[in-house]
Amino acid sequence: MKIRAFVAAAALLSVGLSAHADDAGGDPALALKGKALYAQHCSHCHGFNMVNPGTVTYDLRQFPHGQKDRFVNSVIYGKGGIMPPWGDAITLDDIDALWAYVLTEGHV
Repeated sequence: MKIRAFVAAAALLSVGLSAHADDAGGDPALALKGKALYAQHCSHCHGFNMVNPGTVTYDLRQFPHGQKDRFVNSVIYGKGGIMPPWGDAITLDDIDALWAYVLTEGHV
């Protein structure tokens, strides 16, 4: 639990420090790293290149671009007992990369 509390605090700090990652233009290299991480950790539920019907799992192409904090929280803690928590499995840098990829809506 201490690790999760630390990760959550660091994530909130990261949200403030990396606001530049919220720009739709983003960093192409970071988005490519995010695409690779997505393929490894997320695609089996959210679909290849984020393409899914959005009926069972959230269609990440529709994720609001101005809600990075919500994205970070969902990745760290999971969502609704359906999405597993990834806070102990990936780093905050990885989450930033995933966010950069999500901002591309799968077009990288």
